[in-house]
Amino acid sequence: MPNLKQLKSELKNLADPKRAEILKRFFKTGKGEYGEGDIFLGLISDQMKQAAKKYFGLTLADIQKFLNSKIHEERMAALKILVLQYGRTDEEKTKKQLADFYLRNAKRINNWDLVDVSCHFILGDYLLKRPRKILYKLARSKNLWEKRIAIISTFAFIRANQFGDTLKICEILLKDEHDLIHKATGWMLRESGKRDQAVLENFLRKHYKTMPRTMLRYAIEKLSEKKRKFYLGK
Repeated sequence: MPNLKQLKSELKNLADPKRAEILKRFFKTGKGEYGEGDIFLGLISDQMKQAAKKYFGLTLADIQKFLNSKIHEERMAALKILVLQYGRTDEEKTKKQLADFYLRNAKRINNWDLVDVSCHFILGDYLLKRPRKILYKLARSKNLWEKRIAIISTFAFIRANQFGDTLKICEILLKDEHDLIHKATGWMLRESGKRDQAVLENFLRKHYKTMPRTMLRYAIEKLSEKKRKFYLGK
């Protein structure tokens, strides 16, 4: 049977202190920064992916212990296991259980990489055929990570050529002050535009003069040079 203690030991044995120092700076763990106090082992994504496959059968109680951890890679491993468990079940009851578990832990999914590797695979997918009211609540949260979960979860809708909720949540977040929200909303707008450029440009025509610059740059990245120059020219 998969054992949390064994997984913890394996991750610790893979630790790379030099890479950990680099990651601490990259993920802004200094005082007053968005990742303040986060602890890194220095693992790479593939190492955690392999660990998730090996320990796929961990219980939600064990996954919860890792989500409560101050170690970034332990939270990442927990989320990768959760994504695998969600993706490998066809049972609606289990999907709901995992989506509800994810929502309860939203504030612990507390860095942009943790959000981006998990929310659209679990919460976004679960809401594809269900009411999406919870995303609007998250979008209006005071918590940075809940807001990022709200917009990145809509990636699942975009892939199904459903753009309405993405655009509405982007509008809610237009005046947000955090760079990580600007990047996330711009990214989702760009992904919408890759599937339907008219959807993106209709949004831009309404908002490009007042959008945060980073959000705009991300949104227009795949447009022609002529169009990029137009929108950046304001």
